[in-house]
Amino acid sequence: MFLGEDLLAWLLLALGGALFAGNLLAIVRPPQARRSDADLPRAPVARSVIMAAVGLIAAIWALASLIRG
Repeated sequence: MFLGEDLLAWLLLALGGALFAGNLLAIVRPPQARRSDADLPRAPVARSVIMAAVGLIAAIWALASLIRG
């Protein structure tokens, strides 16, 4: 198979991990300076928590698939 048999699991792990980490950091450390009036001062907390949970579930699922073999 092109680029290995576990390519989909590795991509899901990377995408889920990035989704989790990015949304969690948006909640914990909001941007210091506003660039324009269109930017939000803080990330919407409910949406960020839901998206972080989706990313965590995807990353755990991919990790379990890779460990299982």
